[in-house]
Amino acid sequence: MDEIYLKVYQKFPEVAGKKPVRHSQPDGKTLLVFKGEGKSSNGIKIPRVVRVLIDQNGKILKMTTSR
Repeated sequence: MDEIYLKVYQKFPEVAGKKPVRHSQPDGKTLLVFKGEGKSSNGIKIPRVVRVLIDQNGKILKMTTSR
C-alpha cells in the first residue's frame, strides 16, 4: 500500500500525508479516497478529492480527482 500512497502523493501533493478511506467493492477491487486542500492563485482554499481504484494485487486501475 505504501507504494500506492507514494504515487498518489507525488501526483497530487495537496493530499500528501493524508491517509485514505478504504471502500471494498463487490468485485474484489478496493477504492481509496484521499481528501486534502489546495490553494488557488489568489489564496482561496480548494478542497481536493482523489479517488484511486486498485485490484486485488495492488495495481492501480484508475485514478481520478476533483478540481
